[in-house]
Amino acid sequence: MNLLKRTVVPVACAMTVLALAACSSTKDERRVPVPLTEFKPALDVQQVWKASVGKAGRYLFSPVAVGDAVYAAGANGSVAKIDAASGKEVWSVKLKDDLSAGVGSDGNLTAVGGLKGDVYVLDANGKLSWQAKAPGEIISPPLVGNGLVIVRTIDGQIVAFNGQTGEQKWTYRNRAVPLNLRVSAGMTFAGDQAVLAGFPGGTFVAINLQSGDAFWETPVSYPKGVTEVERINDVSGPPTLVGATTCAVTFQGQLGCFDANSGRAMWEKPFSSTSGVAQDETTVVGGDDWSVVKAYNVSTGQPAWTNDKLKSRDVSVPAVLGHAVVMGDYQGYVHFLSLDDGSFVSRVKTDGSPITAAPVLAGNTLVVQTKDGDLYGLRPR
Repeated sequence: MNLLKRTVVPVACAMTVLALAACSSTKDERRVPVPLTEFKPALDVQQVWKASVGKAGRYLFSPVAVGDAVYAAGANGSVAKIDAASGKEVWSVKLKDDLSAGVGSDGNLTAVGGLKGDVYVLDANGKLSWQAKAPGEIISPPLVGNGLVIVRTIDGQIVAFNGQTGEQKWTYRNRAVPLNLRVSAGMTFAGDQAVLAGFPGGTFVAINLQSGDAFWETPVSYPKGVTEVERINDVSGPPTLVGATTCAVTFQGQLGCFDANSGRAMWEKPFSSTSGVAQDETTVVGGDDWSVVKAYNVSTGQPAWTNDKLKSRDVSVPAVLGHAVVMGDYQGYVHFLSLDDGSFVSRVKTDGSPITAAPVLAGNTLVVQTKDGDLYGLRPR
């Protein structure tokens, strides 16, 4: 079975740990953020616009880019489409509900999740197309495409709706675990046949888009330890996908890359992350649960470099932009690291509130969203 064509899927979703973030630390260590060091920028990055969509509150809201547009939402029910070149609002709506997850979009349909499991789907003009109910709380961005709107609930269920009618097509249920992190765990399309998703307990699955059955299921890592807290082993963030290689990481577990057609493990390394990873054709990179940023060769798993200059700064889900790795931190800084050696090449300050979602590239503009709901359009020169 060949699920994939040669595609590059950027990380588009992030992860917020609301508790237990220090489970894997020792009692003697304190999470004191490392002060930022000065450096000579090798990359000129300019802020070209700023917009606002509403604060995230206790949830994580990830922007999504489709062509030259970016879609974003806030906890107060605001959803907006913004022209990424100019920062001008194309349309904006305010739903009569507080939101807990967003955004998913394919440019024609845009989906967000409400506090009580309601799924709201807007058409290309921002008008409400349909509304449905998921069987649980939604804190992860919906996935929109291939004629479907797919949502996942906090208890590990994934539900697919017909994108035009809102009719429920299938539900995938993963086995329950005694204790898991309350996180935003994303999903990734694998071509037009499957969706990739990770689950509590370290399980990684490719789900058939037509039937909701699993093409394959494989462990990223296994729970270890004696107590339930020690055995938390959730897949963090959305899986990445480049060509036929997909990578995933767990909290208190491992980072691994897999053949996306079969689920066969190519390699696995001890790693613990609460924010997920990013990938290109040669490198997979992410911050561990101490925000030490590490890069590995995608094919072999050999370590490429380590940057500990952001330790304990709660780095966001990363994104790969050309020869740079881009990630935000708890003070609203956007850091650009060289993909070749991990050195700093640029840094931009935003509104001072945390950045937890992955930056997204819309056209030639990099867009980041802060917890205070501000969107920044950044353009490397």
